[in-house]
Formats: sequence, structure tokens, C-alpha cells
Amino acid sequence: MKIVSLQSAVAYGYVGNSAALLPLQRLGHEVWPIDSVQFSNHPGYDGFRGMRLPAAHLIAMIEGLAAVGALESCDGLLTGYLGEADTVEAAVLAADLIRRANPDALYLCDPVMGDVPYGLYVDSDLPEAFRSRLLPLADIVTPNRFELEWLSRRPVTDQTDAVVAARALLAGPEQAGPRLTVVTSLEDGDDALIVLAVTTEHAWRIRTPRLPFSPEPSGTGDVLAALLFGHLLSGRAVPEALDLAVSGLFAVLERTRADRRRELALVAAQDVMIAPIRRFGAELILP
Repeated sequence: MKIVSLQSAVAYGYVGNSAALLPLQRLGHEVWPIDSVQFSNHPGYDGFRGMRLPAAHLIAMIEGLAAVGALESCDGLLTGYLGEADTVEAAVLAADLIRRANPDALYLCDPVMGDVPYGLYVDSDLPEAFRSRLLPLADIVTPNRFELEWLSRRPVTDQTDAVVAARALLAGPEQAGPRLTVVTSLEDGDDALIVLAVTTEHAWRIRTPRLPFSPEPSGTGDVLAALLFGHLLSGRAVPEALDLAVSGLFAVLERTRADRRRELALVAAQDVMIAPIRRFGAELILP
């Protein structure tokens, strides 16, 4: 499968496209990356260098792919960190041109905008742009708890709240919009994390131990979105794709902790990332 991936990139570390490329490629997919920003490292460090790429540049890249006929063979669009509201228009254009060329193409929108405890780390106009412009175009949306609250306008304090909020993002039978919401990084006490996959008819839960890090490595959501999308595009059903993606990410985190790295041990753990030995299994919780 061939995928356009529109998100951030760093020279050092693994976030955005720098985190998504290897998982998708190892799963056998061809990726055409378009970078929304190019930084020396992610902003979790004390400083960084680089620049945000203007929306006009991103639009030119997408139009260039269309001009050479590449989008006719494109099977999927993955978007992540966009940073600014005007960059959303590049993602809208990408979704439109890809769907015109291939109506069966899937779009996974990872609405990167903030997290606990940092709060919002994008332009304040971006959440509404995600809600009004990108969600109606997406097939799959993968918010963390913080982002789910912003997009659904609902408080999320537990699993029940999360399922209700996740379903609020889904499209109705005759509407365009997401058919699957995957909620990442829900806390389950102090020692476990939950990921939920929610459709209008079903909900699945997968629970993993919470590995201690200080500081927490960046890019985990980007890797999870890439693995999930890659497994879904490979034809796996939602519960199996969820299991493989979460278990694969956990294997990366285990190796990262064992190696005492701040950045994800993506290359070192690549084999177990795509074929995890330890599987956590997705549990059907609804209906």
C-alpha cells in the first residue's frame, strides 16, 4: 500500500514522520512523507532549531504528487502534527485530491494538539480547525485523552466517559466522518494504561503496564498511529490491528527503557515492533 504522511519531522529523535516512516515501511507500505515542520529535535528539549514549513509549500508538494499521477495509486493519508490552523488547508487538499484519485483510500487523522500535563502546544485556532475541517474527512481519528476532551467538548475522567466522547466524534449513517475512534493513553490507576477502539456498534479495550520513564519519551502516539494504520491497511480487523499496534509499541518502550534512552529505541526494536512476542489482546467491552 502507498501512503501520504503529512506531519512533523526532526533530525534527532523520533516524532512525526521521523517516527512513522520505519513502522510503515517495515509493514510493507510505501510512504511519501510531507513534512509540516523540520526541526533539529522535538521541543521537549530546552531548545531546538529549524522552521515550520508554510502551508503554500505543503500545498505545492501535494499538487506536485497529483501532477505526476502518484495519487491514483495512493491507498491512504496519515496526518499528525500540523502546528498551525492554516496548515490544515494542506491536509484538506491532500484528502480531497487523494479521494478524487482513489475513492477507496483511507484517511487516519491523528489530531496532535496537546497532552497532559503540558496542555495545548499548538495554535489556539487549531482545535476548531481539526473539529470542523478534518474530522468530517477522516475515516479514523486517534486522539489522546486531552485531545478527545477538546474535540468532543466533553470531560473524560474514566473509561465510560471516554467511550461516550469517542462515539461523539463518529459520523452518523448518512454522514461523512470517522467510523473508528482510537483513544490512546488513558490512565488505569498508577501502573497501567488503556487504549480504546470505538465504533458505533462495538468498543474494544487493551490494557498494558505503565513503564516508568523520566522524562517520558516523545513520539509514542505517532508510532502507535502509524502501526495501527499500517495493520489496518494490511487488511487486519480492528481488534487484531489494535492488539498488534499497542503490543508493538510496548515492545519499543521496553527496549527504550532497557537501553536507558531518552528517545525511542525504534531501530533497535524494529523486529519486535512489527511482530511483537508479547501480545496483550483486545477485549470486547461493548456491546
